[in-house]
Amino acid sequence: MPIPAVFVSFPRHRRMPRHPLALLRALLLALPLAWPVPAPANTGIAGDGRAQEAGWAMYNKNYEGQRYSALKEINAGNVHGLREICRIKIAQGGSFQTGPLVIDGVIYVTTARSTIALDARTCAVRWRSLYQPQQDEVWAANRGVAHLDGRLYRGTADGRILALDAKDGRQLWKTAAGDPAKGEFVSSAPIAWGKLLFVGIAGGDWGIRGRMMAFDLASGREVWRFNTVPLPHEPGADTWEVPATAETGGGGTWGSYALDVARGEVFVPVANPAPDFAPQVRPGANLYTNSVVVLDAASGKLKWWYQLAPNDGHDYGIGAGPMLFERRDRTAAVALAAKDGFVYVVDRATHRLLFKTPSTTIENAGLPPTPEGRRFCPGVYGGSEWNGPAFDQARNAIFVGAVDWCSVIKSGTPQYQAGRLFMGGSYTQVTEPRGWVSSIDADSGKLNWRYQAQAPVVAGVTPTAGGVVLTGDLAGNLLALDSHSGKLLYKFDTGGAIAGGVVTYEIAGKQYVATTSGNVSRLTFGGLGSPSIVIMGLQGEKAPPPVRLDISRDEPEVRLKIDSKGSAEGGLRARLAVWKDAVVARVMQWRGSAATQTAGLEHGKQLFAQNCAGCHGAQGGGLGGPSLLNWDARMTPEKTMALIKNPKAPMPRLYPSILSERDVADIATYLHTL
Repeated sequence: MPIPAVFVSFPRHRRMPRHPLALLRALLLALPLAWPVPAPANTGIAGDGRAQEAGWAMYNKNYEGQRYSALKEINAGNVHGLREICRIKIAQGGSFQTGPLVIDGVIYVTTARSTIALDARTCAVRWRSLYQPQQDEVWAANRGVAHLDGRLYRGTADGRILALDAKDGRQLWKTAAGDPAKGEFVSSAPIAWGKLLFVGIAGGDWGIRGRMMAFDLASGREVWRFNTVPLPHEPGADTWEVPATAETGGGGTWGSYALDVARGEVFVPVANPAPDFAPQVRPGANLYTNSVVVLDAASGKLKWWYQLAPNDGHDYGIGAGPMLFERRDRTAAVALAAKDGFVYVVDRATHRLLFKTPSTTIENAGLPPTPEGRRFCPGVYGGSEWNGPAFDQARNAIFVGAVDWCSVIKSGTPQYQAGRLFMGGSYTQVTEPRGWVSSIDADSGKLNWRYQAQAPVVAGVTPTAGGVVLTGDLAGNLLALDSHSGKLLYKFDTGGAIAGGVVTYEIAGKQYVATTSGNVSRLTFGGLGSPSIVIMGLQGEKAPPPVRLDISRDEPEVRLKIDSKGSAEGGLRARLAVWKDAVVARVMQWRGSAATQTAGLEHGKQLFAQNCAGCHGAQGGGLGGPSLLNWDARMTPEKTMALIKNPKAPMPRLYPSILSERDVADIATYLHTL
């Protein structure tokens, strides 16, 4: 590849160094931050290919998003010998959809506010970093971090991007990427490559105008942006035949991304248009919603796109990361798993659809919703959510998980209000929810096999060289399926809904499996549980009992120092600070101070965002569940607490397993402010 000419300007306010080495250093520092040619691939793991394969460096394992592991100590013949080695509870409740990264023996996971580093063999805490929101959070969900050159990068529910030191969790920089007052936030797991971090804004259901962005890794400075709902002067604007509707047109991104390192192309999955269920008010194809958009990584310029569903009225966007692969005839292709219940494979050279294969029940596809209501399968929560297709090249198979759950959707009259959900209708869930894991031939699109899980499958799917496909369901079952036949080889009840990544890695010659467990969100039906990480490995009959750790009630600001044996040693000063805070809190509570009441209200607001917003909306205006607005006129505080403790179906019971007596009281306090 020819090296382009580079023009370097030295800052005028500094003198040019005279020493040759100093001059060279100054020139290097003055080079542009965003190199005009694709940077070399960097997985974030030092060492040779074997060392890289032993870890799990990205949300979907690699830039292509294939999620395939070449490890094979755990195989179809011995996977039944998996046993729990350790687990750690990291929060009492809330969503837990993180895709764990495993780098140099450390697991990195996230909740909506916390970033946590764990020992990948013992579950011991290396460090925990807590983010305090600067503005009201839109949606308390986060799907993971990106890692590169000793740094971690993540988004927040109030629209920020953070850079953290991977060694100790120190915040290195913070930048505002979105406006939460408009419903903009960052839930997707970014990807980092060269000198840039790639991430988009979520919040399409709130009527935002979506965009994909690149940030300088060193400083957090925005380098470029691409509007997924184009501005009037941009290509695709004419597909919004009523231009004003594009201003609130949706098009967020909320899963993860893929990158072709040879071509320097970023593959962006774009979600649904807004309002969700009223396509008649926004005539036209509504680009680039429900599309994969391919951008030049250096500049953000549009290279090509493929739209799955023009003028969608079903919330059928693409949430999951695209998967790049080569078919046996060397055709470069991209696989897409959407909420419409299909897996699409598109030729990356011709941009032509090669095939699409259903992964779940399909009913009334292509028909619009009506004011009276029309049944659709999959429904609003159906198809593939934030985890998409995986690829096993040796078996030429695409694996994907899906939700089978139908909805009756009614179109309505949209009323936009900044920062509130902009659905343009309503929906009701019908049928019993279930889940599928499918294997699809990558050349023909033919279904090889399909496994029906006990509950919906939204977890990451991981095929391995050992002939095993690892995933999990929302009933809390860790699943190991035979790659060839789909036969269930192993099932383990983790005790909580599996809604995040299921990964495998090797340390000192031993293969491990790590899974998330415990999730309370709009897609939780089945086992709820508390957010936890569970580490599994092949264990003999005389294996020691699993280690159980719990930091869910620890003071988040306290940094724990972990020794080589995995024991926690809190510093004396930190423990005194925690003791002092506890005493002050008790005194304030005894006095009935206004500060305590304010703290209880804030705590209740946070708990509502974690455990209740998935059904009732971020501001209580209703989503799958009813509106809670004007609650104070409908209920007394005592009745509110009784309702939370003893709910009627389908509301889940969170007390006392997830919510404490104080938690219930604080949520009730917040509800009476709505």
